[in-house]
Amino acid sequence: MKATNDHTYQRGLPLFHAIPLIGALLLFLGTTLSDYAYSSTYHLQWVVLASWLNIGGLILISLAFLSAILSFFHARQRSIMLLIYPALLLLTWILSTVNALIHFQDAWALMPISFALSMVVTIFSGASAWVGFSRFGHGGKP
Repeated sequence: MKATNDHTYQRGLPLFHAIPLIGALLLFLGTTLSDYAYSSTYHLQWVVLASWLNIGGLILISLAFLSAILSFFHARQRSIMLLIYPALLLLTWILSTVNALIHFQDAWALMPISFALSMVVTIFSGASAWVGFSRFGHGGKP
């Protein structure tokens, strides 16, 4: 009798999907930290930086959402649990778009809501990254 060593490896997220997902989380975290720095110092450079970081995160979360939709339709078994991940990405995209529109206002007008919304976007981006790297995000069994 011959002994065989069969390993089954868990397939992770594709590289084109993982990089925008983590990049968006880091850019949204930078947006939150820039909004905090503006609330502490009132230097306008922090508002401009937060606006650019938010737009970069919005572009990357859009790429991650498109990749999640493609992987959902490419999955062998579709279940309702696989829709949680694209739904979180879509909610993050919507909140980030609202945050970008708020950042286009005057610097004095955006402060009370901008910092709070940046924190919410960062939390949702982190939750979507967590779900994306879990087994639910890429078509694996729970």
